[in-house]
Amino acid sequence: MNWYLHVLKNYAVFKGRARRKEYWYFFLINLIISIVLGYVDSALGTPGAAEGAGAIGAVYSLIVLVPAIAVGVRRLHDTGRTGWWMLIGLIPLIGFLVLLYFFVLDSNPGSNEYGPNPKESNHNQEGSFKV
Repeated sequence: MNWYLHVLKNYAVFKGRARRKEYWYFFLINLIISIVLGYVDSALGTPGAAEGAGAIGAVYSLIVLVPAIAVGVRRLHDTGRTGWWMLIGLIPLIGFLVLLYFFVLDSNPGSNEYGPNPKESNHNQEGSFKV
């Protein structure tokens, strides 16, 4: 949960790098919350729930849109790519597959033009992570 909160606290930070753990934990928790909200929307019969996009889930999606884009950009930075690669996601299927490939890649070792490697930074190691 710390990684999820860390992404939300850095909701509009497009600079720097995000390691795989930060990105994928945010993705996982975001997915779980979205599924739960989908069930809540269905149970409450909120507008749009029958079509799969209930009002509560839609509001949540809007709230996490900027943090999700920001962590994606930082994840691309961690692999040595510019954040503009996020736009390839607009291409159906191919864009998703390319981004998925980039997001599962390991960090570039050492520093790159986007900052120091978060895996090698003392403040981000598992035992001493602070949100």
